[in-house]
Amino acid sequence: MDKILEGLVSSSHPLPLKRMIVRKVVESAEHWLDEAQCEAMFDLTTRLILEGPDPFQRQVGHQVLEAYARYHRPEFESFFNKTFVLGLLQQGYHSLDRKDVAILDYIHNGLKLIMSCPSVLDLFSLLQVEVLRMVCERPEPQLCARLSDLLTDFVQCVPKGKLSITFCQQLVRTIGHFQCVSTQEKELREYVSQVTKVSNLLQNIWKAEPSTLLPSLQEVFASISSTDASFEPSVALASLVQHIPLQMITVLIRSLTADPNVKDASMTHALCRMIDWLSWPLAQHVDTWVIALLKGLAAVQKFTILIDVTLLKIELVFNRLWFPLVRPGALAVLSHMLLSFQHSPEAFHLIVPHVVNLVHSFKSDGLPSSTAFLVQVTELVHCMMYHYSGFPDLYEPILEAVKDFPKPSEEKIKLILNQSAWTSQSNALASCLSRLSGKSETGKTGLINLGNTCYMNSVLQALFMATDFRRQVLSLNLNGCNSLMKKLQHLFAFLAHTQREAYAPRIFFEASRPPWFTPRSQQDCSEYLRFLLDRLHEEEKILRVQSSHEPAEGLDCADTSLQEVASKAAAVTKSPGTSDSEKTLIEKMFGGKLRTHICCLNCRSTSQKVEAFTDLSLAFCPTPSVEDLSFQDPASLPSVQDDSLMQTSVADPEEEPVVYNPATAAFVCDSIVNQRMLASPPVEFHCAESTSVPSESAKILVSKDGPQNPGGEATPSVTDLLNYFLAPEILTGDNQYYCENCASLQNAEKTMQITEEPEYLILTLLRFSYDQKYHVRRKILDNVSLPLVLELPVKRTASFSSLSESWSVDVDFTDINENLAKKLKPSATEEAFCPTLVPYLLSSVVVHSGVSSESGHYYSYARNITGTESSYQMCPQSGRLALAPSQSCLLGGESPSAVIEQDLENKEMSQEWFLFNDSRVTFTSFQSVQKITSRFPKDTAYVLLYKRQSSANGLRSDSPASGVWVNGDPPLQKELMDAITKDNKLYLQEQELNARARALQAASASCSFRPNGFDDNDPPGSCGPTGGGGGGGFNTVGRLVF
Repeated sequence: MDKILEGLVSSSHPLPLKRMIVRKVVESAEHWLDEAQCEAMFDLTTRLILEGPDPFQRQVGHQVLEAYARYHRPEFESFFNKTFVLGLLQQGYHSLDRKDVAILDYIHNGLKLIMSCPSVLDLFSLLQVEVLRMVCERPEPQLCARLSDLLTDFVQCVPKGKLSITFCQQLVRTIGHFQCVSTQEKELREYVSQVTKVSNLLQNIWKAEPSTLLPSLQEVFASISSTDASFEPSVALASLVQHIPLQMITVLIRSLTADPNVKDASMTHALCRMIDWLSWPLAQHVDTWVIALLKGLAAVQKFTILIDVTLLKIELVFNRLWFPLVRPGALAVLSHMLLSFQHSPEAFHLIVPHVVNLVHSFKSDGLPSSTAFLVQVTELVHCMMYHYSGFPDLYEPILEAVKDFPKPSEEKIKLILNQSAWTSQSNALASCLSRLSGKSETGKTGLINLGNTCYMNSVLQALFMATDFRRQVLSLNLNGCNSLMKKLQHLFAFLAHTQREAYAPRIFFEASRPPWFTPRSQQDCSEYLRFLLDRLHEEEKILRVQSSHEPAEGLDCADTSLQEVASKAAAVTKSPGTSDSEKTLIEKMFGGKLRTHICCLNCRSTSQKVEAFTDLSLAFCPTPSVEDLSFQDPASLPSVQDDSLMQTSVADPEEEPVVYNPATAAFVCDSIVNQRMLASPPVEFHCAESTSVPSESAKILVSKDGPQNPGGEATPSVTDLLNYFLAPEILTGDNQYYCENCASLQNAEKTMQITEEPEYLILTLLRFSYDQKYHVRRKILDNVSLPLVLELPVKRTASFSSLSESWSVDVDFTDINENLAKKLKPSATEEAFCPTLVPYLLSSVVVHSGVSSESGHYYSYARNITGTESSYQMCPQSGRLALAPSQSCLLGGESPSAVIEQDLENKEMSQEWFLFNDSRVTFTSFQSVQKITSRFPKDTAYVLLYKRQSSANGLRSDSPASGVWVNGDPPLQKELMDAITKDNKLYLQEQELNARARALQAASASCSFRPNGFDDNDPPGSCGPTGGGGGGGFNTVGRLVF
């Protein structure tokens, strides 16, 4: 029969005839044949299968062999024995090489035919050894795929025990050697299919024998971390990632990054090759593992590896966005790499030139998936442009391209950046160790105390949080300048962009410290603030003069640098009748004008003077020596001559004029006065032409209604102190006024009115007074209520050209600071007047903790307030005037401050307040600011910053004067950006060195914990390094050695 079949298949008969005869031969297989005939038939069919020159002969061989083996199973079992199979695997078949896939296919079919025969067990044992040998010979993908098919169908052939671990490791190495040189889609698809079969085989083995998983992964890492330049492991290893259980990520990454035997070069190669795996189609979870390894390296501060890999691979990852199959994973990795690379714009700028083309391409196809993808890309680039806002030339095309997609809020951007930073990654292995940390969760940077420099740190943080002032400082072009403003700009830039938790302002401290301040001793922060603003103001004026007189010779600063202040700050503040171009930056931000009016009570002559101020010093109201509610007879007060009396008219003609004695020794700051004066400024007072003597029955009502402190005393507010500051004052005794008209000292009345409001109002509460009895400076520890909204009474005038004007950093009248002035209520001859009430929002509070100006500690509360805050309509001018404005002056019969403050209180919980305590920055709330003195009696508000609210004067962060202010702050000069980038790299290196040192120490010493845990009541600013809770450490984690 074998001769007939052999002659038939090689004959020239028509193919249909051959098929018919072959069918007869197959049908005859059920007839009895002796062993020799069967063996001859098996030989022929095997030769046709393995060496058949055409598909027809190979098909005939399969059909006939399967038929005769089924009906003559003992004979086929004798033919398909160990010796025959071993010969095929080790020597091949005649001219057919042993590595030919046809041999494996033949053996695979043979095993199926004798599956029920006892001898198959011997073949399984044989194949367990042979498949391991074959894998060690690094078979090609096609042969390896056929071997995988065989082992998947016959798991009994998979090596067992220790050999199974070796087999898996060798199979991983084999995958690492896979290569596909073809670029044709058909061949590529076939290659991917082959690799998938092999990876599925490994997955099955890992599931059947879990002990093989870890050695396999170790082999994967050994392959990808190889530094052998002659070998580049195949990206096909990516097909294994999807089969690694995700719950192993934490332990694997932690062990891998903590292994001291893994050198940086090996880790760098491994990470680069894992990123290359993003190119492998259909692979799942590659991005998850890549991001996990990136975070793991950040947690152990191996920043050098992260920097090198990011710069090397960021463009490749970006290019993968063009391919739909790998786009989601590539975008995830790209986002993490960019958002975590926060010390320098270098990585982001590598992909910036390609962003516009990508956006335009995906916008044009109009697919929903493309739109969703572009929304994610837009959010990413907005975050990066916010973080590196100093490159408008690079970002303008991107902003134009993504303008149709939603822009994330500033709060969301800050949150994303804060969570993504390398320094925010926690290291559970080092939880018991003190380690350097990056910026706090607030995203703000602290200032290191250089030795009793908290007075400077608290002031600088308050100025930095004055958003419009900070933006103007950062926008100045001061390249080549060595001025104090340049140093302040440098400091602000570092506070905004450094990766450090706290910055050491040594250079600025040495440049800004007043000459009379003793180093390393506590000083008055208010005095320092005045000196600093004065220096900045005078310095700019001098440089302007130099610039105008020496335009061709060049100065230390560029000629136009300081002149740019006017144009850049023009939108911040503009007062009627004043030329902004002539103002310095300090004048624009903090400068206001105060008119002082003095009237001689003897000759009625008056003098006026307008002075500039940058802060107002507010004295406390004297404590009355009366009962909670009492009547004081003016007749009992010191008498004065009739012609020294003053009276002013109340606007309401129906009211009777109330006459007060101007020689009253103390002005009682009671709640009735407060209720009438707090919402209204004092009117403009004129000397009366007539006088009246108070009747003996006239009495002054003194009341103590209203807020009470724990001691039962009324709690004054900042508004009380401000109105007390502006209230009329009688100059008598040692404070008599020298009248030029009288040519002698005379009693006089002094009134002060604010004629031009500042953009930022600085208020200093005069808490330190000199005790003449004991000759010491004492601190007034009285609590003061801090309103969120403060209404500043401003009486604007048309012109004061005839008045002498002078610049003064502070309105520092002797009688304001040292002598608690004698205040007098106005009488009722004043003409009707409703002044403008300008609303201010509380921006910063500098707190002094202690009982003396020479000791204690300063810290500050602050929040971001920009010119885009909502504005409020002020009351129109009214013809009615009492000591408080009539209800017709107010909106809806209610005080504007009440309306505003109620609105703000509703929003308060959504606004961030920060506590700046030297190096430490934490979140807080306005409630904490309000209650600080009641909780800690020695901690009192000292310097306050209020931000003016005006819809016309705000500097809009989304409409900058020039350039692209992506995050609301102006672009940084290249010099500043380079300095920050350099320092950020240095910081990351410091972190890495410290982490390595700690890792070495941890290997030889166990962790020690405080016996009772950490004390939450430790004083802020003096706490040592803190650690996590119990647990963790090298002794409690099963370490994996890679």
